[in-house]
Amino acid sequence: MARDNWTEEQITIVLYEYCRNPFGQFSATKQFVKELGQLLGRTPGAIVRKVGNLASFDPQMKARGVGGLGHTGKLDEVVWNRYFGHWDKLAYNAEVLIVQLKNKELEQSVDIDLENLPVGSERTQEVKRRINQDFFRNTVLSSYENRCCITGINNTKLLHACHIVGWSDDEANRTNPQNGLCLNVLFHKAYDENFLGISPDYEILVSDEFFGAKLDSIDSSTKEFIKSINHRKLIMPKRFLPDRDLLAIHFDNYRNINA
Repeated sequence: MARDNWTEEQITIVLYEYCRNPFGQFSATKQFVKELGQLLGRTPGAIVRKVGNLASFDPQMKARGVGGLGHTGKLDEVVWNRYFGHWDKLAYNAEVLIVQLKNKELEQSVDIDLENLPVGSERTQEVKRRINQDFFRNTVLSSYENRCCITGINNTKLLHACHIVGWSDDEANRTNPQNGLCLNVLFHKAYDENFLGISPDYEILVSDEFFGAKLDSIDSSTKEFIKSINHRKLIMPKRFLPDRDLLAIHFDNYRNINA
């Protein structure tokens, strides 16, 4: 294994993986850490230490008392500052670096039907879009440790990375994990339809319209469960807290519709 200094490109890839995976999963025994180490020519332990160093720049991790490991370098800070808040740039640049190391094409980095892709600049934009979508989903779910932020359900097949302000409504925040909530399928739809609101103070509100017109046809235990959610607080993520200003935009819509 190489013992030379870390490069900016290597740190960029580690930062990308730091975002996309639960912080507590970074262990030298984990297979994805071993594979990342092999890709970068580093030991699994070195990957874990670098993740810890990068976490020391994360405002929310600082608030939790997570610090660096005593070997944080200037280049770590440079890479963090370059990409923090510029998540689409991080996702794209990191994927380009990864496929170069793997001797693959960028289009192979995403689960996409290559035959139906457009050509030219439209093809590039579609690949970027898919990379951004994958990054957003993985980062939001990992921040919530793969748990619905209302129910705690942790079956990833039932979980969505829900935009607070929609993809088509705010281009600047499309990839921003602080514009995301981890919700199960039902509550994602309810949130999008404003049957359920979340205040800037992270309080959950359930609209009377949630149950539809035929309230008497709904099982009583189901009604009680949904009602019990009203005025609860969100289960908060370990990283990338939902942005209060973005929550306020969606919450204003919820209040106007349910006034």
